[in-house]
Amino acid sequence: MANLATAVASLVETKKYATLRDILSTMNAADIAVLFDDLEKPLIPLLFRLLPKELAAETFVEMETDQQQMLIKGLSDSELKEVVDELYIDDAVDIVEEMPANVVKRILMQADPDTRKMINELLQYPEDSAGSIMTTEFVELRPHLTVEDAIKAIRRTGVDKETINICYVTRADRTLYGFITIRRLILAQPDTLIGDLADTNVLYCSTMDDQETVAQMLHKYDLIALPVVDGEKRLVGIVTIDDAIDVLQDEVTEDIEKMAAMTPSDKPYLKTSNFSLFLHRIPWLAALMLAATFTELIINYYTRRLEMFGEIAGAMLLACIPMLMGTGGNSGSQASVTVIRGLSLNEITFADTLRVIWKEFRVSLLCGAALAVVNFGKMLLMNVLVYHYEGAAYHAYILAAVSICLAILSTVFVAKLIGCTLPILAKRIGFDPAVMAGPFITTIVDVTTLLLLFGLAQLVLTHIRF
Repeated sequence: MANLATAVASLVETKKYATLRDILSTMNAADIAVLFDDLEKPLIPLLFRLLPKELAAETFVEMETDQQQMLIKGLSDSELKEVVDELYIDDAVDIVEEMPANVVKRILMQADPDTRKMINELLQYPEDSAGSIMTTEFVELRPHLTVEDAIKAIRRTGVDKETINICYVTRADRTLYGFITIRRLILAQPDTLIGDLADTNVLYCSTMDDQETVAQMLHKYDLIALPVVDGEKRLVGIVTIDDAIDVLQDEVTEDIEKMAAMTPSDKPYLKTSNFSLFLHRIPWLAALMLAATFTELIINYYTRRLEMFGEIAGAMLLACIPMLMGTGGNSGSQASVTVIRGLSLNEITFADTLRVIWKEFRVSLLCGAALAVVNFGKMLLMNVLVYHYEGAAYHAYILAAVSICLAILSTVFVAKLIGCTLPILAKRIGFDPAVMAGPFITTIVDVTTLLLLFGLAQLVLTHIRF
């Protein structure tokens, strides 16, 4: 794309606008938006004006918010009106939500009264609800229409609809009756009634349903659109698959950021200021650092009492702390990420808690035993290659190795138990399960790991006199 940007800039410099228009007209709107990212800002309004009207509107939707804002300021009222008139309602709402008040006012002033009314209605729905992402531009048919009349109606009104592949059949009071595909419509006899052809087993959602739930329905049932109804089952809009993909992408991004102990951001990484990144990260970093105080207290407590373990065992216990804490954190994160993903896909519910615990219990025993055996073999090899302990020293070394391996087994078990239960409990009480992943669980597991390590070591080594 960088080479194309250089070529486009060269054509602008030589004022070959007809060539530029031909090149841009063959490109996809999303690719043009990416191209604009690589160009100097003064060139963007010029190139935007070269685009055909429909392509210009599609490109405008794909552009970043700051570029849209800059472009709006540079367009005349008539040019802005052309863009707004070509936008689908849901896209117009998304743009309005991202813009400052003065820019929003100008956009709404250029919209026709009906469009302005629909935008204002959609803006009243709660954020992250189905109503906030739906479009009101869909094909609506009545049961008493014949196929011939329905096709005429689609030809007359379908040009401005977001999709005509699925047509929705409603009664006189606009309550949802069913749906019919354009394929079935075209293949039917002209005098057949729509009510007889329509599939009445129709999936739908409510305006107040969570947008992520709606997106998952579209994915689960392989739908290209999902009707949205109000409290009286009147059809008020549809959510299309492109909006569902955007929702799922945003939700996944948000979950990843939460799992990495960051406050979610709605801006791309390279367009986010350093100070903004600092503000998103520092609260969690500070909280986790303070939470690590418990780890510090435990290490300090047992460091002052290392003589109870003996010189060799005490040194080994201190040396294995990073390994044990890392193993525990990784084990907890594996369980939590798996469970969080299952929760987000509705594969796991609160009712499955005992099944999840039982599964992770068995997995933890297998993982813990395998890691303990590998670690014990490693410690035997280390003695041969590095330490060369013999006699009483070797006896102390072996008992310390046994203590550490028991700690590994216990740590993996406890870490996986914590990792699988905390996300389920978090969702049960209304928190986002993603918050319970990564650093949060690691901090809890670190404290538990140290208590297990020193507790088991004290239990195993108490009968030895140094």
